[in-house]
Amino acid sequence: MKIALSQLNYFIGDFQGNIDKIKNAIKKARQKNADLIVFAELSITGYPPRDFLEFDDFIQKCNNALKSIAKECVGIAAIVGTPTINPALKGKDLYNSACFLADGKIKQEIHKALLPTYDIFDEYRYFEPSKDFKIINYKHHSIAITICEDLWAVNPDSLYVLNPMDELVKENPDMMINIAASPFSYSQANERKNIFISNTKKYHLPLFYVNHVGAQTELLFDGGSMVVDAKGNVIDELKYFEEDFRIYDFEDIQNFKFKSKAKNENKTEKIPLIHDALIMGIKNYFKKLGFKKAILGLSGGIDSAVTLVLAVKALGKDNVKSILLPSEFSSTHSINDAKDLLKNLDSSYNIININEIYKSYKDTLQALFKNLPFNIAEENLQARIRGVILMALSNKFGYILLNTSNKSEAAVGYGTLYGDMCGGLSVLGDVYKTEVFQLAKYINKDKEIIPYNTIIKPPSAELRPGQKDSDSLPDYEILDKILYQYIELRKGPKELINQGFDEKIVKNVMKLVNTNEYKRYQTPPVLRVSPKAFGMGRRMPIVAKYLA
Repeated sequence: MKIALSQLNYFIGDFQGNIDKIKNAIKKARQKNADLIVFAELSITGYPPRDFLEFDDFIQKCNNALKSIAKECVGIAAIVGTPTINPALKGKDLYNSACFLADGKIKQEIHKALLPTYDIFDEYRYFEPSKDFKIINYKHHSIAITICEDLWAVNPDSLYVLNPMDELVKENPDMMINIAASPFSYSQANERKNIFISNTKKYHLPLFYVNHVGAQTELLFDGGSMVVDAKGNVIDELKYFEEDFRIYDFEDIQNFKFKSKAKNENKTEKIPLIHDALIMGIKNYFKKLGFKKAILGLSGGIDSAVTLVLAVKALGKDNVKSILLPSEFSSTHSINDAKDLLKNLDSSYNIININEIYKSYKDTLQALFKNLPFNIAEENLQARIRGVILMALSNKFGYILLNTSNKSEAAVGYGTLYGDMCGGLSVLGDVYKTEVFQLAKYINKDKEIIPYNTIIKPPSAELRPGQKDSDSLPDYEILDKILYQYIELRKGPKELINQGFDEKIVKNVMKLVNTNEYKRYQTPPVLRVSPKAFGMGRRMPIVAKYLA
């Protein structure tokens, strides 16, 4: 039996677009004599559809789409992910299902049993967990179909007391097929492989796995669909961050005779993965929303430099406009660094000096400020003036403003609301400052694109004379380690102090993180590249006393 894996970039709610993609893949597989083609979890809707699932009209469109796709399945079978209706009066109204289509009909439905409700996942909000486990028989083979999380109960420390494969294996299947919507983080690909290897070794069955690829606002899907043999060897892997399609002869895999003809060039190192994921995230955000052109404020610093390079790679140099907005505190070398970068990229820009606007604001506010000394009010005025100018250009010409703040700044509130924190998409909001420097060096691996001086100079907001980030924050090497332990690993102050971090620094950093939650509630969507990003995956109260 020949099995095709179809790794596609779906668009949430674009039923016709998703149907066309799926049908085209079915036709391609049939032409290549495949017997079965496999698509990802919730491929008809795109993932995650969220509260669209609460609309009867949306579910009816899912049903109509499934029937339309089933008619294409003549001479070939398909496994397609979609929500289906739960006929029982009690429980949730829907199942998260894998539908087996053959002979032009919907032959069987397999429902997801393990519904993740953590971090970015909220599936139990919509779906009823399956308690019924059955295999599918096709072409003299028996298939154990699972959906994403259903294979993640294999470890002893699993979140779940039930393991669907323990039930399915009692029916003596010949293979496992897992359809998934597994979002990207820089560690997820290796974790997935380890989970699948554990499953194949435990059940002595080969596994065919299909994942989503592409970006859905902040969620990025890296693809990496794969085949693992019954001995736990990953014998083939589809591309990361691209659509892909391959066909496998099951008998060759079953008898350990398969030799991959595909050249696997997937990167597995952290910084290359983040680099490629962010480019895909920008590209898909613009394409799926019908946007074409981006704008950003280019300061001469490392964050805006990296953001500009990624945007140019994603959208093309002619679709990205940089605006330099110097004030009286901007250094000459920062302006020159920004110009050098723009020259290297052959990218267009304008310079708008904000001194006169800044002076006008100060004159207007002078009576109310009552000759009080210069402080954060005057600093933030500059940032907000820049924000107003960038948004005005965005409104006038249809640009989408890219936010350039990094995760370290967002964590401790080192940014100005309605100023440098505004924008339509946060590119680096899940990338720590130290990682931004690593990205810059990776971008420069073949030649100098980001000026060397931009990388080596001390970071500064340049909102007052001689300002440096280190005036207000610990060294980023220390700060980022504390932030990672607190945000990603959820370590408390005592644990961090016991690790050797300075007690005063730890308590101050944690206070900054928690008291600036209100700022993060008002920022643009953040492209998620870590296991714990700001946004929907990290839910903290704004008004709270803990660690504040």
